[in-house]
Amino acid sequence: MVPGSFTSGTNHFAHAMHPADTATAEAYDELYEGLMDDVGKRLAALAPPDADPGEVARTIVAVVDAPKGERPFRVTIDPADDGSEQVSDVADRIRADFYDRIGFTDLLTTRTPAGA
Repeated sequence: MVPGSFTSGTNHFAHAMHPADTATAEAYDELYEGLMDDVGKRLAALAPPDADPGEVARTIVAVVDAPKGERPFRVTIDPADDGSEQVSDVADRIRADFYDRIGFTDLLTTRTPAGA
């Protein structure tokens, strides 16, 4: 499950990671005062106002309820369409090509062991 940023009905940016190195963070703040607040506001503006974080839970239930062998490898729910799904698609394609080159394409699929 790859949930995007749901900024309505959640406290997404308040709970986002903050740097442990406070000295470096303060140095950036001196150069780019208010940048992180500005970025947060701009990202929040990308999310549609009707983005429902409950969609993540409903999708998890649907994936778990799917019959064995039909569950997707990854599901992206990203109301802001930040590009993460496209990045994952490229990574999957590169991974598949690499596994093909080293002769391990069977690692890209699931199967039921004999006798199971």
